[in-house]
Amino acid sequence: MKKAEIELHCTELVTPILDELHFELVDVEYVREVGEYYLRVYIDKEGGINIDDCVTVSRALEAKLDEADKLEDAYILEVSSPGLTRPLKKEKDFARSIGKLVEGKLFCAVNGTKEFCGILTAYDNKTVTIVPEDEDTPIVLERSNISTIRLAFV
Repeated sequence: MKKAEIELHCTELVTPILDELHFELVDVEYVREVGEYYLRVYIDKEGGINIDDCVTVSRALEAKLDEADKLEDAYILEVSSPGLTRPLKKEKDFARSIGKLVEGKLFCAVNGTKEFCGILTAYDNKTVTIVPEDEDTPIVLERSNISTIRLAFV
């Protein structure tokens, strides 16, 4: 299976578990780091995720993954909170972050830089608008040019 297929497969398996617990799926990623494969599932809920929540989801998902037996390579399953500096990926992530400080990196420089930081004031499916710190003029960034965007940790 390819990376995208594995992530989709895991999403399909974990979604009913999270729905039952009233948790939110933030992201699923399948990556290779230092010779090991990692299947990472980021979850959240109102009030935040704790270690017991992660263990509960991990055990339930591990059983479903073992039963399905579709992943060919050995992997390490990690279930965790997305953290304070969670990436913005889904529409609800952007909506929840309006008025908050975000930071990110661009594929191609805008105004001479590939990094940005500012208050998220608007977004749509093609652009993100931020007002940089200590400035009044908004900057509109093409979403296709954004490599990463996340809440800034202050």
